[in-house]
Amino acid sequence: MLSQNFREKATRFVRNPVAVLALIVLGLLFLAAVFAPLIAPQDPYDLTQVTIFNARLAPGTEAFDGSMTYGLGTDDAGRDLWSAILYGLRISIGVGVISAAIGAAFGTSLGLLAAYSGGRVENVIMRLVDLQLSFPAILIALVLLATLGPGIDKVIIALVAVQWAYYARTIRSVALSEIAKDYVAAAKSQGLGSLHIIFRHVFPNCLPPLLVILTIQMAHAITLEATLSFLGLGLPPTEPSLGLLIANGFEFMLSSEYWISLYPGLALLILLLALNIVSDNLRTVFNPKQGH
Repeated sequence: MLSQNFREKATRFVRNPVAVLALIVLGLLFLAAVFAPLIAPQDPYDLTQVTIFNARLAPGTEAFDGSMTYGLGTDDAGRDLWSAILYGLRISIGVGVISAAIGAAFGTSLGLLAAYSGGRVENVIMRLVDLQLSFPAILIALVLLATLGPGIDKVIIALVAVQWAYYARTIRSVALSEIAKDYVAAAKSQGLGSLHIIFRHVFPNCLPPLLVILTIQMAHAITLEATLSFLGLGLPPTEPSLGLLIANGFEFMLSSEYWISLYPGLALLILLLALNIVSDNLRTVFNPKQGH
């Protein structure tokens, strides 16, 4: 019955051509990120392939030795901007997906525990959620990164720390309504264990809102990581994301060398726009009342 319900939702999703287009774009961006080493004409972080003589070349300009043409130009270090964007996509999407997945697993578990346990356990968990949500996400991330230092693992820890509460609050709310239904009472009367009831009966019915919030938080994670990297507190220069690529060219915007920041910025914009369109349509599909 659950699989049939998902098939119905999928059918409703594909009826929106804009959402389908956004999903296709999102899929292409994910594939470009995964296969960046195969697609990119240059490894932008291999010093043997990069030279300062090619720095800040305009789009369509040939390398000084004629070895290749830079379709999107080069940055201030002489790196092919198209290759740098592909590798930057790989970092940005990877950080967003991993942090969203870990945050979803942790927050969902706490939300289910709070809803099913009730009482003091629920009060403690929800007060922690309220405390975490009372602070701006960027402030928490800045404090953590200032303490932990730069690095992909540190950024993921910071993003998980600001995301888990959203999952916990949403899943707890959905789980409470599910636990009040007759099928849970019937499962308890049969002597089934708590973990069995939670993960075999309650959790599957929490998947639709979890899927929606997962796509939303993935976009938020990518945005926050780009912001942190732009401020110089995210990833190190040896592992640049799209945010750091934008920051690298920001100082040249007023000197007519716009492409260094413009093209990474467009890539980030397209990625976030596709994610938000997909998440918005998922929200409408799983909750039709919001579509009116």
